[in-house]
Amino acid sequence: MTEARIVPVESPNPPVATGTRIGHVHLKVADLDRALGFYRDVLGFQVTQRYGDQAVFLSAGGYHHHIGLNTWESRGGSPPPPGTTGLFHVALLYPDRPALADALRRLVEAGLALDGASDHGVSEALYLTDPDGNGVELYWDRPVAEWPVNADGTLAMVTRRLDLGALLADAPARAA
Repeated sequence: MTEARIVPVESPNPPVATGTRIGHVHLKVADLDRALGFYRDVLGFQVTQRYGDQAVFLSAGGYHHHIGLNTWESRGGSPPPPGTTGLFHVALLYPDRPALADALRRLVEAGLALDGASDHGVSEALYLTDPDGNGVELYWDRPVAEWPVNADGTLAMVTRRLDLGALLADAPARAA
């Protein structure tokens, strides 16, 4: 398989340093405990620090935080209406397919509906909305060597239906 290559768009500035990543997302929420019910109790992120009823920081694997939630400007607020600017979704990258399958199992067990599920060739993704109306993408990346490419070697992402039954079958067994 031909390896995908990224074709940069002309820019007057040099590109950002290789290895730069998005470290965390901080979301304004209306109700901190309701948001915790989703991010901690359903998705499984661990609380690393809490500031009373105003803010909480959550992590996967002991990092200081991947997700910050606060009510500083949003307590009791409502999501932005459609047609306005703002966050489209936050994408949470899982390390492999079984970990994404476990996330799907958690959503099913919690009775939460998906907004969509796609195989993009480079990744498999689940889409849903958190309790505050924020879009959430849960996904895993295939190895780069498996990414689809065009004849000229450029990336050829697709959007196909993701087989949720097959994904669930890859969920690891729960510890007793």
